[in-house]
Amino acid sequence: MRKFSAVLSLLFFLAVSNCEKARFDNYKVFSVNVKNEEQVEVLQALEKMSSYDFWNGATKVGGVVDIMVPPHKFPEFEEIISRNNFEIDLKVSNVQELIDNEQPKVLARNDEFGWTQYHTLDEINAWLDLMIAQYSNVLTSVNAGNSYEGQPIRGVLLSYRAGNPAIFIESNTHAREWITSATATYILNEFLTSTDPNVRRIAESYDWYIFPNVNPDGFRYSHENNRMWRKTRSRHGVICLGTDPNRNWGYQWQDGSSPGASYDVCSETFAGPMPFSEPETKQLADFVMEHADRIKVYLSFHSYSQLLLYPWSYTQDAAEHYDHLHEIGMVTAERLRESYNTQYTVQSSFDLYISTGTSVDWAYGEAGIQIGYTYEFRDTGATGFILPAEQIIPNAVETLQSLIAMMDECERLGYMS
Repeated sequence: MRKFSAVLSLLFFLAVSNCEKARFDNYKVFSVNVKNEEQVEVLQALEKMSSYDFWNGATKVGGVVDIMVPPHKFPEFEEIISRNNFEIDLKVSNVQELIDNEQPKVLARNDEFGWTQYHTLDEINAWLDLMIAQYSNVLTSVNAGNSYEGQPIRGVLLSYRAGNPAIFIESNTHAREWITSATATYILNEFLTSTDPNVRRIAESYDWYIFPNVNPDGFRYSHENNRMWRKTRSRHGVICLGTDPNRNWGYQWQDGSSPGASYDVCSETFAGPMPFSEPETKQLADFVMEHADRIKVYLSFHSYSQLLLYPWSYTQDAAEHYDHLHEIGMVTAERLRESYNTQYTVQSSFDLYISTGTSVDWAYGEAGIQIGYTYEFRDTGATGFILPAEQIIPNAVETLQSLIAMMDECERLGYMS
């Protein structure tokens, strides 16, 4: 009876926690420099402890890892840092302050949709409906199935001309990366309304599959319950929920010999119990494969770090199209710099850190889409995932301009035919 009561108490605590909105008062983010393999191993062990939230990977000597630390873990963290001779910098002194200041003080009316604030899933979907109705001659609703919680995985097809080569954009794979769906919707709006001849040219010369939220359950949860939620909301364990959707794709999934994903259901990089265990990834992959003969470029929007990454993620071996992928990436990064002097680094995903079961690797290796990139948007860590809303438009403007350069270079090199 006592054991049963303890279980009931635990379930009650979890239910209450699930209803309350998580706060991150006095949580700090430290930037940790990784100087040797021993430090890599320490960080990999630390990442398995659920109290620490690694905002980026911990698998490379010479890299920098951002770690969010809760107040009750400060003494332990400081002892680990000291004992292992890490060099650290304080990036964020109070995460909750960033969250509190993320949105503008005065929000737009419910009937207005713009890019001076972040929008909820329902607001984004309502705006998509409005655009589809208003531009029904060129804009079509598409659906990649339903999420674990039954929400539609909504996208649109923008097509001005039958037979155009296609571009695929997925965003908000990771729920807390709000800047990604904001940027995707801005780009769609510009494709529909801009009079800029270069924007008009790429909007009308290619078909655009744009999915603003491919993880709708997680995105909704990040708005309503926990701003820092990353994963899906599926249940594969007793206590911890969710799978990292960008470790769940069925290409080089969960190589047990590498630290590219986790078997631990409580980890932020939990790969799921099997490839495509998540309806979000399985159905999106089915959708892409159905149109793969027309899709020439696959783009995955993420944040943060100001990076433009190309395959592979799982191995240091060069991709077959490495030379062109790097060349196109450099041209794209130069255009990213022109608008606001935002500096992007171009490299393979593996050069950042090892990751397995990723969407861009799958698109390149399984679907045969020869050009694929992961954008890691602003910033470089000052605010991390909690990018202030005032940066939505600058981020989106420079990304749109970079797409013009990318498509032109892909065309020049013969990838769009």
